[in-house]
This record gives sequence, structure tokens and C-alpha cells, in this order.
Amino acid sequence: MEYRKINPPQALPLDDSIIIEGDALYALRTLPERSIRCAVTSPPYWGLRDYGIDCQIGLETSLPRFLNHLVAIFNELKRVLRDDGTLWLNIGDGYTSGNRGYRASDRKNPARAMSVRPDTPEGLKPKDLQGIPWRLAFALQDNGWYLRSDIVWHKPNAMPESVKDRPTRSHEYLFMLTKSERYYYDYESVKEVGLNGKLRNRRSVWSINTQGFPGAHFATFPTRLIEPCILASTRPGDYVLDPFFGSGTVGVTCLELHRKYIELNPKYIALAIDRLSAAEDSVIKIAV
Repeated sequence: MEYRKINPPQALPLDDSIIIEGDALYALRTLPERSIRCAVTSPPYWGLRDYGIDCQIGLETSLPRFLNHLVAIFNELKRVLRDDGTLWLNIGDGYTSGNRGYRASDRKNPARAMSVRPDTPEGLKPKDLQGIPWRLAFALQDNGWYLRSDIVWHKPNAMPESVKDRPTRSHEYLFMLTKSERYYYDYESVKEVGLNGKLRNRRSVWSINTQGFPGAHFATFPTRLIEPCILASTRPGDYVLDPFFGSGTVGVTCLELHRKYIELNPKYIALAIDRLSAAEDSVIKIAV
């Protein structure tokens, strides 16, 4: 039997904001240990979108494979997170497909059309709500993360649904997880106005409208959802990481709040460069 030592990739020097083009897991392995103060991200939801990328997250053949894939990525993220760092994780839910292997196009949102959908997970029934956010939160907790808070993101402008046998969904979850028992959290910076007109500690229900972005063809992180996460978990000059980069909203928010950003994405690079006014030579491509 032959044994070979596999050396980890050489860590990238961090001296300014960067965009990294490549697979999330491999790209994270190029970042230095304990270099990031905060991560704010929303991974692809399982079975809801086809982004046209080989081996993409979200189209795994089973729900356990999807969860294990994300746990592996967040385990690598934990390595690059400072000991006092924080992860803010938004993840959506979904209903079982009833083993229907496709989803028809939506006139208002053509990107919803899919030619392939995963089968109903073992143990669930047709029309079951899958409970994916909490399944992922508990899996990360089992992997050593501290689950510190569940924030209900209430969407006042939620998309209407044609259902008549359950309430229309108008919320998602945003989980606050930490690497250590003690961590940096500036509660003063995110206080809110209470019913008596006085400032109080921020509550765990945030009413924030969804927000689209022309050219992306998908819903993006609202800036107002990201701002309190960054303000509470970082100081000016700190690095904020989004390992599942969409249209660059985390990076844009970091620039406005005088933080540095690291964005990972294999697809929307041109859009990111435009939104962030970044030079093309600031993009680092990571080969698998």
C-alpha cells in the first residue's frame, strides 16, 4: 500500500477585500486560519433552484447528502473564523415534491423552472414541510458550533402562494452561530426603538422586505438584513466572509460600513465586479 502526504494549499495573503472564484470548500482551504471575524451567508436551498453548475449545492440526490455537504463547508469555515467570530446563516425551507421530477415555469419568476428535483426524503410524506433550517442548525450544533439565536426574518412583501390548505409562508430563519462560548458582540450598535420610544436590545423578529437585483434573476440578501449582523459582530477594518456569494450584497454592505469583504462564487463574477467597482485583477480563481 502506498502512502502519500497531501499538503494543504498555500494560504492566500489577506491585505484587502477580494473576490475568489471557485468551489466554496476548496476556496475556503486557501484562507488563513482565524483570519475572519464574521461570516454572513445564505447557501443554495435544497431542491429549489438549478444554477447550471456542475456538482452544485442544492441538487444533491438526498437531503442527508445536502446537509452533510453544508456541514463540511461550514467546518472549513470554522477553521478560518477567529475564536471570537460569528456566523450568520440564512436558510430557507421547502415542501416535499411528492416525487415529481420537475417544476413548471412560473410566469413571474421563470428561474423557478427545474427539469430535475430530488425525491421525497426518507421518512417524509408528500406535502410535508421538510424543516431544513432546523435540521441544518442542529447538524451544525452537533458539529461543535454554538447555536446562539434563531432570528425570524418576517417578509412583509412575501410572494403570494396559490395554496388554500395552509397559511402562506412569509418568513425565513436567520441563525446566529459562534465558534466559541465567548465571542465579540456589540449589542449597543444594533439596539432598536421599543414601543415606549426608548432604545432596547434588538429582538429576534426582523421585519424586512425582500429585495431583487436587476441582472441576477434571483432574490438577493436585503441590505437591511445584513447590516445588523455585520455591525454586531465586527469592528471597522475586520474581514467579513460570504462563502455562497450571490450578487455581492454582503460586499457592498461591507464597503458602506468600512469593513473588508471576501466573496466566493463560481458564477456571478462579472456582476460582482460591477457592483463592487472591483478591478478584474482583484479576482482570484481557485482550481479544484
